Amino acid sequence: MRTYLFRRILLMIPVVLGVTVVVFLIIHLAPGDPVLLLVGERAPQEVYDRVRHVWGLDRPLIMQYFTFLGNVLRGNLGMSIQMRRPVAELLAGAIPVTMELGFAAMAMAVFIGVISGVISAVRAGSAADQVTMVGALLGVSVPGFWLGQLLILLFAVHLQWLPVSGYGGLKYLILPALAMGFADSAVTARTTRSSMLDVIRQDFVRTARAKGLGERVVIYKHALRNAMLPVVTLIGLDLGYLLGGTVVMEEVFSRPGMGRLMINGILSRDYPVVQGVLLILAISVALCNLLADIAYVLLDPRIRLQ
Repeated sequence: MRTYLFRRILLMIPVVLGVTVVVFLIIHLAPGDPVLLLVGERAPQEVYDRVRHVWGLDRPLIMQYFTFLGNVLRGNLGMSIQMRRPVAELLAGAIPVTMELGFAAMAMAVFIGVISGVISAVRAGSAADQVTMVGALLGVSVPGFWLGQLLILLFAVHLQWLPVSGYGGLKYLILPALAMGFADSAVTARTTRSSMLDVIRQDFVRTARAKGLGERVVIYKHALRNAMLPVVTLIGLDLGYLLGGTVVMEEVFSRPGMGRLMINGILSRDYPVVQGVLLILAISVALCNLLADIAYVLLDPRIRLQ
């Protein structure tokens, strides 16, 4: 197990390095000049050149990349060009906001999706199964940002049960978590249903029923545990996606997380901020995939991670 973890962590290194190269090239080759936005179009040329030299933007691109990579290895993500604050300091305030929303959306998606999928599989062909699958189809089809605006209109504007936007307690978290988690709950429900239908037809489930075990024990203790492996894979991938997908929802609901920080950085061509946010997101996705693989052993001891 330790050997496997060590090898997986080593494999994460080239993945993260590849992400840094792609992100660095895309953000630097995109149209726009952060120095021009900073000093203004009417600034004298000598002022423009001096500011560009201070931020190291006058050096060759390859040298800028290795400087960025060296700073990252030392734990220095650079200084924001627009806000004049360390990127690590900005991320320290934004990461908890994004993680709160991402984990809340995932918890909602897993809770709703797994329960709906199990009910749909146990009652395959019934009205409950059909309603669940129609809801899953809607969840996959409806864009999250549009659903978020509908939820704001219904629960915040018309009913006035919840705030329109902002960041604070639980009441500020419900609408964005629901808007993000709805689509993932639909995918989780479909995956759980498909996996459960395969498992409940197997011999060990028939044997458990023949022994006189209750239906709930058979379904939740024997069948569901074996059916959760593909669901765990989905959860591991979706958690990384949700942490990255907060970009849109944080803008819709005005939450001061990494997503909104990155959008502001893109609009102002703030290279260090965008690079820092995307680096953290890439590491988060890699860690989520690693945790999903480790969860296989906990669910099924027969699996040996060699």
